[in-house]
Order: sequence, then C-alpha cells, then structure tokens
Amino acid sequence: MSGDGGIIGVSDHGGWAVLVTVAGDGMLIDRRRVELVDTDLPKIPHHSEGQRLPLDKAVALVERVRASAERHAKLVLDDVAMTVPGPVAGVALRECPNWLPPTIAERIKDYRAQNVADWVMYREALAGAAEARGWAVHWYDAKKVFDAASEALRIENLDAHFLQLRKSIGPPWSKDHQLAMAAAMVVAGTRQR
Repeated sequence: MSGDGGIIGVSDHGGWAVLVTVAGDGMLIDRRRVELVDTDLPKIPHHSEGQRLPLDKAVALVERVRASAERHAKLVLDDVAMTVPGPVAGVALRECPNWLPPTIAERIKDYRAQNVADWVMYREALAGAAEARGWAVHWYDAKKVFDAASEALRIENLDAHFLQLRKSIGPPWSKDHQLAMAAAMVVAGTRQR
C-alpha cells in the first residue's frame, strides 16, 4: 500500500453500506458489506417507523438508531483498519444535502427531509468515526464520481477496468462496490498529483 495510506470508499444505504478500500495507487485492497445499526432497531426511522409514533417517541427512536449507527460506524472502521495492510488515510462518503432542517423533530415532520435524513444520519456517523481516528473525510457527488475517477487515475474506460477487476476477484461485485471504489479512487488519484 502507498505510504500515504488507503482510502475507504462508501456506498451507503438504509442501515448498511458497502466499503471498498483502495491503496494510494487506486488498487483494490479490501471490500465488504457492513451493517450500520443493531438488528433490533429500524433502519429508516425518520421516514418509516417514526411516522407512526407521537413526535416525542419518534425523536427518541431516531436518537437510539443514531447512537447505534455511531457505535457500528466505529466498529466497522476499526475492523477495516485492523484488516487492511498499512494505514488508512481517509474515507470518501456521498455528499449530504445542505438544506435539511436542524432538528430531528423538524426532519420527521418535513416530508422532503424525512426522505433523506436517515441516509444523512449514517453518513454523519461514518464521518464522525473517521474523524475520531484522525482520518480525512472526503465528500463525493454520486452523479459525477465515475467521470472523476477516470480522470483522477487516467483510466480511459472505467467500465472495462471494473469488468476486468470483477473477473479477477469474483463476486460480489455490484454497482455499490463500483461506486464505493470510484469514490476512493478519486481521492487516491487526487493525492498522487
């Protein structure tokens, strides 16, 4: 692995994520699917379960899920750090919308906000866990990350690159893996310049 350390790219979902770690030169060194919340808790409390509760109980539920997400984020990043060879320098996470209301109660009541608040909660948990480890947090635009990855590592055909990689490593290798790897590659490629 490069002396600069690896980068973990993340493709997150409601309660779980795919993490792909690349070396400083953009080469794959680890991939995994991780759970980001306890199994007995709901995955999307702002959008689903919280909508069926009185507001105070919904806020308390979201707080429990948030605390669980923060614990899980720390554990999964600890596990990656102990598993991959060499140091980890940072994490690449999907950008969060900047228009969300500031409180949980407001996010639960606002239809537009409740549709993204759970994903933001998981990203913020991962960002906080990374920062606590001294790792840099990089935010990416999912709509632009594949083009940015091609440019950062000077790979003309990223689809062919991912197809070849899939052939050499075998399954699982989904769109989530590709998105997470592309995000990590952008950071790795940018640091090489």
